[in-house]
Amino acid sequence: MSQTKRAWKLQEFVAHGNNVNCVALSKKSGRVIVTGGEDRKVNLWIVGKPNCLMSLCGHTTPVESVRFGHEEEMVVAGSMSGALKVWDLEQAKIMRTLTGHTSSIKSLDFHPYGDYCTSGSLDCNVKLWDIRKKGCIYTYRGHKNGVNCVRFSPDGKWIASAGEDGIVKIWDITAGKILTDLTYHTGPVNIVEFHPNELLLASGSSDRTVKFWDLENFNMVSTTDGDSTPVRNILFHPEGTCLFSGTKDLLKVYSWEPSKCYDSIPVNWGEVADIAIGHNQLIGTSFSQTNVSTFVVDLKRVQPFGGIPHQEGGSNLSSSRNKFITERPPTQSSRQASVPKEDVEEPTQDKEDQDNDSFEIANPEDYREIFRPKSRLSHSPTRPVEPFQPPPDDGMFPAKQVSSPRSFNRQISSERKGSTERKSTTPLRKGHISKSVSDDGDMEPVRQPAPTRSNRTTKSSNKLPAKPVAKPSPRAPEEDKSGISPEDFLPKGGGNEGYTGLGKMPSEAEAFTTLSSGHEAMAKVLAHRSKNLQIVRAMWTSGNTKTAVDSAISMKDPSVIVDLLNVLNLKSGLWSLDLCSCLLPQVQDLMDSKYDSYVTAACEALKIILRNFGPVIKSNLTAPPSQGVDISREERYRKCRQCYENLSIIRSKVAQRGGTPEKVGQLLREIQILMASMD
Repeated sequence: MSQTKRAWKLQEFVAHGNNVNCVALSKKSGRVIVTGGEDRKVNLWIVGKPNCLMSLCGHTTPVESVRFGHEEEMVVAGSMSGALKVWDLEQAKIMRTLTGHTSSIKSLDFHPYGDYCTSGSLDCNVKLWDIRKKGCIYTYRGHKNGVNCVRFSPDGKWIASAGEDGIVKIWDITAGKILTDLTYHTGPVNIVEFHPNELLLASGSSDRTVKFWDLENFNMVSTTDGDSTPVRNILFHPEGTCLFSGTKDLLKVYSWEPSKCYDSIPVNWGEVADIAIGHNQLIGTSFSQTNVSTFVVDLKRVQPFGGIPHQEGGSNLSSSRNKFITERPPTQSSRQASVPKEDVEEPTQDKEDQDNDSFEIANPEDYREIFRPKSRLSHSPTRPVEPFQPPPDDGMFPAKQVSSPRSFNRQISSERKGSTERKSTTPLRKGHISKSVSDDGDMEPVRQPAPTRSNRTTKSSNKLPAKPVAKPSPRAPEEDKSGISPEDFLPKGGGNEGYTGLGKMPSEAEAFTTLSSGHEAMAKVLAHRSKNLQIVRAMWTSGNTKTAVDSAISMKDPSVIVDLLNVLNLKSGLWSLDLCSCLLPQVQDLMDSKYDSYVTAACEALKIILRNFGPVIKSNLTAPPSQGVDISREERYRKCRQCYENLSIIRSKVAQRGGTPEKVGQLLREIQILMASMD
């Protein structure tokens, strides 16, 4: 097993029957995940296990935001309609349904020690809720655009809100008013976090920076250098020694006085959704369509806790900054008195609570272990919590000593080419180990196969001296050590015909002319496509989706249709029977495309149509005729008939392409199964 990996992928699992919209980790242990999806469910998972722990139902629209309580005893989820639901995980029941927002909820947080929570929404408002009395205590207004993140301060007296307008606002809960605006970001602010002890706030933005703010004078302490991608998530170390920043496929560790980067760790998590710390490991999670992935970073091999220092590494200076007073108020009345009252709703039992809410426990043993530890006897054994271990080495490639990831890429290219020529199936020889490089650039042992008869003779007659980088054996001139041939990028024929790497290289001007040929035409195509998309976007944002779709169809540009389908596939709630009848002819044309990306977008759209509207189409076509004249029913029947005819044509095309390999083939097989229900 590798002992040198700093980051690795732990698991990937299907979390929902439809697209996942939000994921959150428990901050106390980092071992429990809550997910929300388009299927309107809230599911709980144990990190490292593939099976769902429990499923919480009740929302009537897609779930857009989720959050654990500080002690992992509660979960709150916000939906696209603006409703919140709070579940008590210990009692296995729903506590409250809270309504008041007029648009989708983007962020949630629990009060450090009171029975309150806060929410930020696309309606530009921040609300403070009393969970016990089931009402909105106060609404904080001031953002000019949607609110992306809300957080309580450690002492529970302030709320920080991050807006799409690029502003961070600090709200005084007791006074019910704004304290200050923090305005130095030049793009939307995606995340804010309070320091666990000091009067310090950090904010991460789409302007690719993390900024640190002194909460005594509300001045900016420092800012990081711009990253290559927007900052999606940040987290202070529990001891407050550093800050972790998650961007696309990268984790960075920062200090703030002065602003220096301790370390930078590549992690293939894409757009990270949440991070947490437990047992000297950082757990990260991300999602794509219906899948959720988890990743582990070993903090013992990361600066400033261990490992090789980053080239920009620095250390925080001892700070004289004041600290939050986090001692819990002694009485219930003191908590009650510290919050302003505004429009408190009377506690009533919603009909929605009675009819739709349910609590399904899939794994009772794990549920009792995690959420009901107090019910266990004091002498009952508990499961030891061990750090996650890196995956074992797979020994895919014969190992050579390499000095950099670039050299490793050359090695892989050369070995793959050599294995194609030799077609060797020699088994691995036990105990034969040398060094290779893991995904994040660290050295790790990899098993080396025993030499074959053909290369054993070569090795015996050509002894190589032991050096950090193995000297390559003599090879034919046409094989470049990088595995890339220059003629791949040069036109066939003319002065470069037959070029093998030994002939005359073209001049810089000739090479530039060759590579830039066709650039102007491609630029015009992309500019035209961008113009079309801007037109569709303008109609879309005006609120008329059908008009935007009709406009895209009239452009007769398949790439615009594909872009539109990709948006609709991510938000399946936007589909309607009207859109199905309009877009199915376009999907039918895309199924004949030679581009896999076009076919994939069409297949994903077909899956949504068949799942959501297949039963509707079938029931309308098989229903007996109605008495009298029903114009709306006749119109619905016409659309269903049109959809059925298009689906029948598509079905024959899918059957013809049934042998397609890899991802497209898998999608086609899924569509064939779904279409069987239309018979």
